[in-house]
Amino acid sequence: MRDYFFGYPRSDGQVGIRNHVLMLSGTLYANPTCERVAHMVQNTIPIVHPLGRCQIAPDLAQTFKTLIGHGLNPNAGAVIVVDHFKEQGCTADEIAQEVAKSGKPVEVVNIRREGGAFNALGKAVELAIDFNRRINTQQRERTPLSKLVYGFNCGTSDVTSGLAQNRCVGWVCDRVIEAGGRALGAETTEMMGGEGLIKARAKTPEIAEKLLGYIEAMEKRILDCGVDLRGSQPTGDNIAGGLSSIEEKSLGAMQKWGTKPIVGVVGFADPIGEESGLWLMDTPGHGGESISSIAAAGSQVMSFATGGGHTINHPLMITMRITGNRESWEKMKDTMEVDVSDMFEGTSLDEAGERLFDEVLDICDGKMTKAEAFREWNGFAINRCGPSV
Repeated sequence: MRDYFFGYPRSDGQVGIRNHVLMLSGTLYANPTCERVAHMVQNTIPIVHPLGRCQIAPDLAQTFKTLIGHGLNPNAGAVIVVDHFKEQGCTADEIAQEVAKSGKPVEVVNIRREGGAFNALGKAVELAIDFNRRINTQQRERTPLSKLVYGFNCGTSDVTSGLAQNRCVGWVCDRVIEAGGRALGAETTEMMGGEGLIKARAKTPEIAEKLLGYIEAMEKRILDCGVDLRGSQPTGDNIAGGLSSIEEKSLGAMQKWGTKPIVGVVGFADPIGEESGLWLMDTPGHGGESISSIAAAGSQVMSFATGGGHTINHPLMITMRITGNRESWEKMKDTMEVDVSDMFEGTSLDEAGERLFDEVLDICDGKMTKAEAFREWNGFAINRCGPSV
């Protein structure tokens, strides 16, 4: 079984599987400039969002941290940070300063400083073209699988999820970890009901305690809003797909973890450690927020397991979809890469897992996902701590 991929080494020790110029918006008002450049200049992708202004301090810090994490993601070969004026604590200059520590090329475009939107767009296009010409001479190099941070997530789960596709994702997690790499998952709300498994899987009691603390804090936050999540889950589409309880949903979701110990737990969009193994992150179940948090931690590729089908695609972290529901595959194969529904007809977990593993490695080597080819950029969001002000 292959234990390497072909990627782009970065000066900070990470290895990208893409070599994009990233247009990184620092604030809502910079979004159009980032999107226009991405549509005008080849190999340029946008990260846009509605935040960066009028946020309480913890929220602004979370936005700042998440944006920096995306600038540092190894799939970005160069970064252009755009803002419209100056939001203390989350300016383009402050973001760029942190990203520059990675050694990759970084520039700033400030719309007001450039004299307006037209001038800013012109400068950003010029920078994007120049960056592309500078980074496109870099060649892929054979890289050990130990350099991979394999992200995983799920959505629109149904009865096939815990029996087929999630088990395949877990199988790949095990192979990546055995090769010295790291696997990274999230979705704290989908751990409720699986507390016993967490205690059994954590490498140390302290790791279990930290993760259980995140679950307790998440549940309390939801209860403070007057909602009992354990009574409102599973969701309508989960119920339509045959899931009957939050415990059933969570234990099915945890099949993505594979069989290796949990070696570390981190907060939303926080970097993970260097230790090989299974890492988990405190995030909501909201797909855009959970996968963006994983991307901010440095994951190059993600398997997104789905029962009912999904179109989610992170702009920077390459997102490939897998299902074990044949009806969903037939209806939504234009946005999915791997069908393992034959597991219900006798195909073994090893056979189906290896099929997913081969696709992941091909994508790491440069094979485009369907959503990439379609330029589907719908999977970025930042979790919020409090109200706008």
